[in-house]
Amino acid sequence: MKKIIFAALFLLSGVLVGCNQLTQYSISEQEINQALQKRNDFAKDIGVPGLADAHIVLTNLAAAIGREEPNKVTLTGDANLDMNSLFGNQKATIKLKLKALPVFDKQKGAIYLQEMEVVDSTVTPEKMQSVLQTLMPYLNQSLRNYFNQRPAYVLKEDSSKGEALAKKYAKGIEVKPGEIVIPLTD
Repeated sequence: MKKIIFAALFLLSGVLVGCNQLTQYSISEQEINQALQKRNDFAKDIGVPGLADAHIVLTNLAAAIGREEPNKVTLTGDANLDMNSLFGNQKATIKLKLKALPVFDKQKGAIYLQEMEVVDSTVTPEKMQSVLQTLMPYLNQSLRNYFNQRPAYVLKEDSSKGEALAKKYAKGIEVKPGEIVIPLTD
């Protein structure tokens, strides 16, 4: 009798898990990170031409979804800074921590990271800290514009993983620790 009850519970849990896959599609942190690595081509020149020019390249982006703050994505990454000014050429590496709000664009089937802002930064060599403070508002605005225009993740219509269904029937997104869930029903 116990075996029959156990088998029935096992079967019922399998049916519930199967139904869950029909009502939502999940994108893991790992999938977002892979997409960010493929798409990350942020390179920007900022500053005052002739007086101080800075070329910044963003590398090593990694996302933590809903872990530090509910409904937010935290990104970490490195920015390589190459600065030319009246005082000569200087190079620095900046460790960045950014926060953003994931937003789903149903027409494009894409997740964008909006309201991007730098929440923490550490520069090496340390003597470049004052330069970084001067450039930070420009860097912040450049990153915000970049991520508002370029999706962090795009659902594929030809995917066998259910992304085509998610793109067609998506009702928005939910941010859960470690994943972004796309509900397919109300």
